[in-house]
Amino acid sequence: MTQNKQDRKPGTPGAFSRWMQHKANARTNRKIRGGRGHLMGMDLLILNTVGRQSGRPRANPLAWFADGDDGARLIVGSGGGSQHPDWHANLLAHPDQVSIELPGEAPVPVTPHPLEGAERDRAWEIIATAQPRIAKYQSKSDRTYPVVRLIPR
Repeated sequence: MTQNKQDRKPGTPGAFSRWMQHKANARTNRKIRGGRGHLMGMDLLILNTVGRQSGRPRANPLAWFADGDDGARLIVGSGGGSQHPDWHANLLAHPDQVSIELPGEAPVPVTPHPLEGAERDRAWEIIATAQPRIAKYQSKSDRTYPVVRLIPR
C-alpha cells in the first residue's frame, strides 16, 4: 500500500471519483450561469455554500423542485454514497451564508430549512412525483435522503 493513498470511509468516493465530480460540476455550473438550467427533465440551480472545514466557497449544481408561491425551492441530498453529500454538511454548518443561482441570474440569498417528519413527507411526495427516478434511488439506499427547503431572503 502506498503512503499517498488516503484512508476513506466505505461507501465514499475515492480521489479520482471526487476529481471527476468536481470537473462535471464545474461544467454544469458554467451551463447554468450561461442560462441553460435543464438536464434530464429536471430544473437546475447552483447551490452556493461555504466549506465547513475550509471556509472556502463551494458551488454545487442541483435539481430543484418548486414548493409554494413564495419562491421556495426544494433540494434533495440524493446520490449513491453511504453519506449525505458534502454540500449538506456545509449548508448546516453555515446556513447564513447560503445562496442559489438560477439559470443566467445573479445569486439570491436563501434561508435553508432541513425538513423532517410530516413536512419532509409532504416535500418528498412533490419530489418523487416530479422525478420518480429519485424515489427509485432512495429505495435502494441505506440512508434517508435529506430534503431542504430554500426560502429567498
